[in-house]
Amino acid sequence: MSGRALVCTRLGGPEDLELADVATPEPGPGEVVVAVSHVGLNFHDTLIIAGTHVVKPEPVFSPGSEYAGTVAAVGEGVLSVRPGDRVAGNEEFGCARDAVVVRADRVSLLPAHVTDRQAAAILVAYSTAYHALVQRAGLRAGETLAVLGAAGGVGSAAVDVGRLLGARVIAGASTPERAEAARRHGAHATFSYDDPRDAKTTIKELTGGEGADVVFDPVGGAVAESAVRAVAWGGRYLVVGFASGGIPRVALNIPLVKGASVVGVFWGEFVRRDRAAQERNLHEIFDWAGAGRLRHHIHDVLPLEEGPRALRELADGRVRGKLLLRAGGPAG
Repeated sequence: MSGRALVCTRLGGPEDLELADVATPEPGPGEVVVAVSHVGLNFHDTLIIAGTHVVKPEPVFSPGSEYAGTVAAVGEGVLSVRPGDRVAGNEEFGCARDAVVVRADRVSLLPAHVTDRQAAAILVAYSTAYHALVQRAGLRAGETLAVLGAAGGVGSAAVDVGRLLGARVIAGASTPERAEAARRHGAHATFSYDDPRDAKTTIKELTGGEGADVVFDPVGGAVAESAVRAVAWGGRYLVVGFASGGIPRVALNIPLVKGASVVGVFWGEFVRRDRAAQERNLHEIFDWAGAGRLRHHIHDVLPLEEGPRALRELADGRVRGKLLLRAGGPAG
């Protein structure tokens, strides 16, 4: 089997990526070949191709960490799936291509009520948000959740998951227009941080001076240094990522005097260590999707060859919700 792949031949920006014709290896023992129909893009893809992510593959490789498609072939010993099954999965990179070869234990069967397009749009973002809010924060119904970067892929997922878990959700974004997009995801209140230093004051005002029980932060930088001061007594500050490019320095006297916790969220490592828990999380997310309870927004679906433009939009912060690439596999 052969097909196309978006490839990084040298570290750099999205414009350095190339579309190439590649051969698809036969699956080895315990492996499957998936004909990819949709690829989900995430901000960390822009960091991986630049060589600034914690995951640092050597070129040549493909970006893209999540996909949905149809099993085309299975290797020796694979009993969990068979050719024709619709599946979705995630890898650290390598998914922006017409076909991927992956371990069979890293794919999830898709229920009939979830389309390939839906799966590629929600798998990583919603799984990250769910793991962060349920396993890491223990978010409870009636608590207040403040989400930074709330118009982006993982931020908008956190708004949606927080709403479904019964929290009061305050959504922050870099502009009023992006904050309004977060309101459409179900946020009860929104704010913009044109001046990142205002995050503390605004969150405090929106919580009657109490602060947020949980802060979900995929942004980092100056807004994090301000928002961490708006955590309520006994609150939890979730460190999800650094989309701003800046890693904040938090004064440890702040969590001390608030009896608060600063909690790291490394979803990829969680999946590696506890696949069964991830499958349970995904079952709940897919149930929500099938019942029409998710408000996920797909920003656009672009053909695979427009991957460089798509990643440039992500890098420049012009994407609201999820950006997908359409690959060559049949869409279910």
